[in-house]
Amino acid sequence: MKLQTTIPLTPAKVLIDYNSEVLLLGSCFTEHIGDKLEYFKFANFTNPFGIIFHPKALERLIERAALDRPFSEKDIFEWNGRWHCLEVHSLVSATEQSACLDLLNNSLAGLQEYLSTASHIIITFGTAWGYRYKPSGAIVANCHKIPQNEFAKEISSVEDVVEITNRITELVTLQNKKAQLIFTVSPVRHLKDGFVENTRSKAHLLAGIHRSIELNPANHYFPSYELMMDELRDYRFYTEDMLHPNKTAVEIIWHRFSEVWIDSATASIQKEIASIRSDMAHRPFDPESESHKEFQKKLQEKIQELQRKLPHLNFKL
Repeated sequence: MKLQTTIPLTPAKVLIDYNSEVLLLGSCFTEHIGDKLEYFKFANFTNPFGIIFHPKALERLIERAALDRPFSEKDIFEWNGRWHCLEVHSLVSATEQSACLDLLNNSLAGLQEYLSTASHIIITFGTAWGYRYKPSGAIVANCHKIPQNEFAKEISSVEDVVEITNRITELVTLQNKKAQLIFTVSPVRHLKDGFVENTRSKAHLLAGIHRSIELNPANHYFPSYELMMDELRDYRFYTEDMLHPNKTAVEIIWHRFSEVWIDSATASIQKEIASIRSDMAHRPFDPESESHKEFQKKLQEKIQELQRKLPHLNFKL
């Protein structure tokens, strides 16, 4: 007896292995996959500007990187004792103007580097609902708790999403013709917008991405949204807020992502890394005991053996 529907997935042709470099940008799904790649020591660069939900905000950051447009003083402002930028998440801020600019442009430099060298670029759209800042007329990445009357809320149409996705493709190709460009839609529901409004938003994102892929068949779509809505459509797979996937759901989606995009030849190395990480997390009863010193010695030997295979791996004790 089958107790759930299963989405058929086809393995990709250009897989992620330990020679790959993966750039991840966008919404919460990006963070989950980025965390898994980081755990298993795959080279990755994840959300240098924090979580970004709206496609237009992602396009603008990619454009900055691709066209080498650094942030300047006109792009930042002081609010509630900190310097912010409307193009990035509120976590990317500082108490000093110069520190804020340095943070932004250092992150931009990292994005530029990975945009040029990445083997795989994963972009997750979170919502089609956006907030247009009235003084500038631009859709922002984050409102930074500025009064609501300074913004006009609007939904991007399917045509808007197509245009944005096409532009992202154009900008990536300008810098890196070899990168595998993977689009996905976050399974997290934005119920603050409303139930019907959330469904409408996700529909616009899905339709726009797929229409763009029809025009750019070298691009890919990974069904993270569909996996959560169909394979995992039970509240036992959600956190207490009933909106975000819980640890079990993330593990399942990571497993399904691995089936498509992670080279199976890396499985043994992933297992070794998981074993090393488990040993590193061990907290001894007596750090000065002979048994613990022997444990540490064996751990170092395991790390050195793995680093002989993959010299670029770095384990910080």
